[in-house]
Amino acid sequence: MADVSLVDISKRFGAVEAVRNLSLSIADGEFVVLLGPTGAGKTTTLRLIAGLERPDRGIVVIRGRDVTREVPADRDVAFVFQQYSLYPHLTVYDNLAFPLRSPAHRTDESLIRRRVQHVAELLHIEQKLGNRATALSGGEMQRVAIGRALVREPAVYLMDEPLSSLDAKLRAELRLELKRIQRELGTTILYVTHDQIEAMTMADRIGVMNEGELIQLGTPRDIYERPESAYVASRLGMPTINLVPAEALAGQSPPEARTAGLRTEHIRIFPPYHPGPRARVYLVEHLGDQNHVHLRLDAHSLVTLADPAQELKAGDEVSLEFREPLYFDQRGNRIVTQRRPA
Repeated sequence: MADVSLVDISKRFGAVEAVRNLSLSIADGEFVVLLGPTGAGKTTTLRLIAGLERPDRGIVVIRGRDVTREVPADRDVAFVFQQYSLYPHLTVYDNLAFPLRSPAHRTDESLIRRRVQHVAELLHIEQKLGNRATALSGGEMQRVAIGRALVREPAVYLMDEPLSSLDAKLRAELRLELKRIQRELGTTILYVTHDQIEAMTMADRIGVMNEGELIQLGTPRDIYERPESAYVASRLGMPTINLVPAEALAGQSPPEARTAGLRTEHIRIFPPYHPGPRARVYLVEHLGDQNHVHLRLDAHSLVTLADPAQELKAGDEVSLEFREPLYFDQRGNRIVTQRRPA
């Protein structure tokens, strides 16, 4: 495997600056996820590493070698796309073997058999090797697409939302498989997604992007607990963080705060006779093991989680307690506050 570095990379398409002054280092064997909405520059970053795009400024380094001007075939990277891109007339075996049979690799057929069998076992598709790609389910096709990258054993794997077209159950299964394989093989992966669950469960580090810039890079726990801005805070958390004017917290906020960020763990619900700000329940979504409770605090809407044993219904008045919320200044940057002792 290999380490990857981007140094002050920028890329413009006409009037749009898709990537701006981006520097990023990925260690050998690390799983890094780029998280952000459509148009944040995530896919362009992958394409710059792969050599499918050439930067206007900056350098790309793989295994300590400047590859900025090299063609994709010389960079030793594998790209897994959102769509399966399989050859429908070929069997699963031949789809997996295809990269090794290219003139660039000229791999011995006995080695091809061993690699294909090994990757098929890793992905639990060894029973499908004789099937045509058109006879597979969506999840199986995506496993083959991932396997076609794995079989090459490149320096770096680049994955562009490879699970986004699958249903929730298959996404969950393949998240586990992909992370397991990455750990077993020690592969270096740069993975792009807009799905916060994929980012939180798979990444060693998450890079949050917005409008072509890398806003914050850190472990999933760092990004969740210590976001540097309200924008970063809003990328992680389910339900999403509640952002309300600081004055809604009744004098609890520091003087320079303009916005308070309330995650579900920051909000506790009590009966109305308990001291604290009063709110009214206007919707309860029952999800089995937990409830999503929608509240109205003055003119502000809040969403939090509650235990199903806590019987709440629309119209109930409740008292709220806010514990260790996040605070942001006028520019949206987080204000670091002294945590109260437990």
